[in-house]
Amino acid sequence: MMDQPKACGDTRATATLPLIPRISVVLPVHNGEAYLDLAIASILGQTFTDLELICVDDGSTDSTPQILDRYAAADPRVRVITNRPNRGLPGALNVGFAAARGALHCWTSDDNIARPHMLERLAAALDDHPEAAIAHANYSVIDDHGAVTGYQKVGPASEILFGNRIGAAFLYRAEVTRRLDGYDELLFGVEDYDFWLRAARSFTFVTLDEDLYLYRRHGASLTDRRARAIHRLCARIILRELALVDDPALHAKVLLAHGLASRVDPRLGMLLKALILSPSTALMRLPAIVRHLAAHLRRHCLYGTI
Repeated sequence: MMDQPKACGDTRATATLPLIPRISVVLPVHNGEAYLDLAIASILGQTFTDLELICVDDGSTDSTPQILDRYAAADPRVRVITNRPNRGLPGALNVGFAAARGALHCWTSDDNIARPHMLERLAAALDDHPEAAIAHANYSVIDDHGAVTGYQKVGPASEILFGNRIGAAFLYRAEVTRRLDGYDELLFGVEDYDFWLRAARSFTFVTLDEDLYLYRRHGASLTDRRARAIHRLCARIILRELALVDDPALHAKVLLAHGLASRVDPRLGMLLKALILSPSTALMRLPAIVRHLAAHLRRHCLYGTI
């Protein structure tokens, strides 16, 4: 999975690179001109300065290449790699991390903003917890204009089977990237959740109860455009992980949690399997199951899909 990147778009020669940084931040981008300046500035403006920013231009056709070249020319910490053709988000991440030199890894999106002390706080958490390999923290949700519309507390990694509790603000040791062989390029849209699920099998997480990131939710977001496909991919990786769970009641609880969570996919198979595995557990959620099925039936009547 972790292919060596083609460096044809790298605007910095190896001889001019700074000393090996402690943190490598990968920023994959495809036609991200709208918010890219804000995203890059939020990383270069971190209170923790011992970093490199690896921008992976994933086949952009807008002004993204010019924006990236401008930052690379102004700051030696910025490196640019160009993918031709487009490889998709997990592929771009793998290209970026194959070029990463830091002992700690992080990635951010072209439409999100890291709070100035994010890397400092996450690195300190890993320093304070040498047994942990991954640090993560809470974040705020913002709209197209940058106004805060919500706040998300991340949960403990012990509950990761019930949903992606890791969130958008994270930092992990390079060993995690190596051991997991990067992001699964066949799981575009749920590559991060899959990564954390696999990481939770082998690594310890530390959770910070701090708001360290601004996650932008807008009409062009990937999760809005491909919601149905993403939900089905999510179901696939959950069923994979549940094959490792021996407790029928826990198995059923996880199936119910995910089965009832989707507004675009009824996930009837998950609900039925939960009922078979642990009838008592499923019956305790019967009112929620009825509401869930009724909502999808209404959707089918209105839009002809279920």
